[in-house]
Amino acid sequence: MRSRNPVFSRRGFSRDNGYAGFNTAPQAGGPAVGTQGNPYAQGNPYAQPSGNPYAQNPYAPQDAQYGAPPQAPATTGRMTMDDVVVRTASTLGVLVVTAALAWALLPVDDAHITRSYGIGIGAALIAMVLGFVQSFKRKASPALILTYAAFEGVFLGVVSSVVDNRIASGAAMQAVLGTMAVFAAVLIAYKAGWIRVNRRFYGFVMAAALGFVLLMMVNLLFAAFGGGDGLGFRSGALGIVFGIVGVILGACFLALDFKQVEDGVAYGAPREEAWLAAFGLTLTLVWIYMEFLRIIAILNQND
Repeated sequence: MRSRNPVFSRRGFSRDNGYAGFNTAPQAGGPAVGTQGNPYAQGNPYAQPSGNPYAQNPYAPQDAQYGAPPQAPATTGRMTMDDVVVRTASTLGVLVVTAALAWALLPVDDAHITRSYGIGIGAALIAMVLGFVQSFKRKASPALILTYAAFEGVFLGVVSSVVDNRIASGAAMQAVLGTMAVFAAVLIAYKAGWIRVNRRFYGFVMAAALGFVLLMMVNLLFAAFGGGDGLGFRSGALGIVFGIVGVILGACFLALDFKQVEDGVAYGAPREEAWLAAFGLTLTLVWIYMEFLRIIAILNQND
């Protein structure tokens, strides 16, 4: 059963359609894989034992029915790469604007840090709820995704301001540059075929991410009830190691996002599904940014 967690879910763009998954044509040299146990196999045009692999794809172009390679359909109403770029830019634009406003309007000096940090935590909780709601919806909701981005931006603005002004000057810009570097590196590696996204890759990333988050939750519980840094997973040398692991997991999530965007465009996903692509990419980029910000804060605390 496919995960609906807004962090773990790297689902196909629609539960009812069969164009996204890891049993599709191999990308950049990656082989097609089996379907047993694959949460993306339902309705997958390749999840058939023989015959034309595109015959059951409701979004396949007409010429694909006769053995032609998959290509984005010429008809209107289908998702294109431009749609994904525009909607991702819109979502990240809202996030950046609200982050900048939070930075400017919520001071983090000694007199105001408690109030500002409280607002930031409240915004984070609202963003988390909105993320879960979108993940449980059958269709993308642009208003919901943009509202999520706005509240997530408030949280990031407050946290970034705290780290930048009280722990490490310039940390926010360093984290942004680090996030951009990871995005560019993964995109280049994916397009060059150095990263092969298949069922095994998906299973490994999901298992690793689940273990990572569970450890962080245990650490948080120990910190909340036992005081201090909990088990130490987020401080000192161990915190740096876990931060690097978090960045690597974020990079793996980016590869999964790229695979789903590629499949959605190739098999003619509905245009509104581009919002789901934007939502997934935004979640992943926020994850990577927060890991970089945490690493930078730990390094400067140890100085």
